Amino acid sequence: MLAAYDAQMARIVAESEADAILVGDSVAMVVHGFPSTLHATMDMMVAHVAAVCRGAPNLVVVADMPFVSVRRGKAAATEAAARLMQAGATAVKLEGVRGHEEVFAHLIGSGIPVMGHLGLMPQAVNVVGGYRIQGRTDAEAERLREEARTVEECGAFAMVLECVPAALAASIAAEREIPTIGIGAGRETAGQVLVLADLLGYDARFRPSFVRRYVDGHGLVLDAINHFVRDVRTAGFPAETEVPA
Repeated sequence: MLAAYDAQMARIVAESEADAILVGDSVAMVVHGFPSTLHATMDMMVAHVAAVCRGAPNLVVVADMPFVSVRRGKAAATEAAARLMQAGATAVKLEGVRGHEEVFAHLIGSGIPVMGHLGLMPQAVNVVGGYRIQGRTDAEAERLREEARTVEECGAFAMVLECVPAALAASIAAEREIPTIGIGAGRETAGQVLVLADLLGYDARFRPSFVRRYVDGHGLVLDAINHFVRDVRTAGFPAETEVPA
């Protein structure tokens, strides 16, 4: 699974061997330049989901429910999820499960497939003290196991495990019947998710240990831009063949 946010990138992912696209609330940071995912709004998510679905109309597209959208009651959460589905999403993803178990069941009962998200939950970074690994203590590990059980019992078809120790992720994956998708959670999960911009190395400053950069996108794009600028300044662009007759 790859996180992508626009039609052009979604089109490329659709041509690849990838299984699914996540339109994550990380779009607020990656595309819009905000410092956290808390700035993702429903309007923002709907616009990016629609764009991705136009670029990859036949691929599974999972859309994040943005900050507090699942904490305003079943009716409000259903309306929010419906907007994402009507924009083209195949399913929605909810962070956490405690306190909104009924929302999980209600959405699924309403015909909306739901993916869970446990471990590090970016929408809750102000509660957990920042972006840090979750589940390191016995108590935290047991809590995550219980939450994973609840996510499955609520009817989720899969769950993301983010930034948890590899051994814990492996045990949760073995205990649960639904697929687990890891990010910074080792390699024993059923699948992995990365932000496409991270995989392509677009941000030279962002180098978390759990991200593998498959290409130096930042360097390639910067070189191409500078090549264009030099060609323009030396009258090398446009060439005669690039000028309309």
